[in-house]
Amino acid sequence: MWADLPLFPPQASTSAWQVDALYFFLLAVSGLMSVLIAGLLVVFAIRYRRGSAASRAHPVTGSLKLELFWTIIPFGVSMVVFVWGAALFFHLSRPPDETMDVLVVGKRWMWKLQHLNGRREINELHVPVGRAVKLTMTSEDVIHSFYVPAFRIKADVLPGRYTSTWFSPTRRGVYHLFCAEYCGTKHSRMIGSVIVMEPDAFQDWLGGGTAQLSAAAAGERLFLNLGCATCHNPESGSRGPSLAGLFGSRVELAGGETMLADEAYLRESILDPKAKMVSGYEPLMPTFRGLVGEEGVLHLIEYLKSIGPSGSGQEREQAAGATKQSTSGGERS
Repeated sequence: MWADLPLFPPQASTSAWQVDALYFFLLAVSGLMSVLIAGLLVVFAIRYRRGSAASRAHPVTGSLKLELFWTIIPFGVSMVVFVWGAALFFHLSRPPDETMDVLVVGKRWMWKLQHLNGRREINELHVPVGRAVKLTMTSEDVIHSFYVPAFRIKADVLPGRYTSTWFSPTRRGVYHLFCAEYCGTKHSRMIGSVIVMEPDAFQDWLGGGTAQLSAAAAGERLFLNLGCATCHNPESGSRGPSLAGLFGSRVELAGGETMLADEAYLRESILDPKAKMVSGYEPLMPTFRGLVGEEGVLHLIEYLKSIGPSGSGQEREQAAGATKQSTSGGERS
């Protein structure tokens, strides 16, 4: 196959061949049109050159058939490219329901990655073969771009917001990871590797190393250290809304509109809590911008994702215990 030539990186994900198929179709259409147009230019230049014997007695002033031909066919080809590209875009932007989640923070000039069990990596990402992997990404400074040529994925990593991408590797091996956005003087050194392993070997690797808190546990510890449980508990009359079961639910805001409590909403609520006030509560929560880094915000979000449905006995006990451990006095989270 063309993709196996050294000119192209290997096809190492389930989406790679789909991207290559569209690319080669575009290459074929572009090549065909280029040859056709250049060929006609040469033929007409020779046939109708000055002094040639070609008859010019009856010049063509218009042809409906010709105009329909060169309008309908290019339009049809363009629509094929549009529909094909749109279908591929939606496929690449919608991860499967079951994924292995990894948190990614871009920083000049490195990639910091963390698995949900707490295992951390810098400029390396270990994943199992045959498993869909979803990356939730943000940047600490400038725009970066997470690019793995062998997987045919490239996604911008932006400061102040979350972006995501996903892939499902199909071949064991070590594959290049680049930053594809010029991010400063050492941009060319912001490189890394994605190591695709057999599932059993990956589980051994994931469970090895120094014991670390999971992302959710680290978020819970930060939640307690910041004193957030003082206000956010399920007890009646709390100064802040209960956070149990918040992620993925619809939140009613002070203006009457509702909003989905996704990662972006939670991040904004932590760093700019007065931007979208929840209905029925006063704007008492201070901002944690500058106090909590991007990794800390990601950990807090993972903790909020782990909290069960609001009102469950387990969550009431957890919140009550958290309130006792948190510092008292002063308006916190």
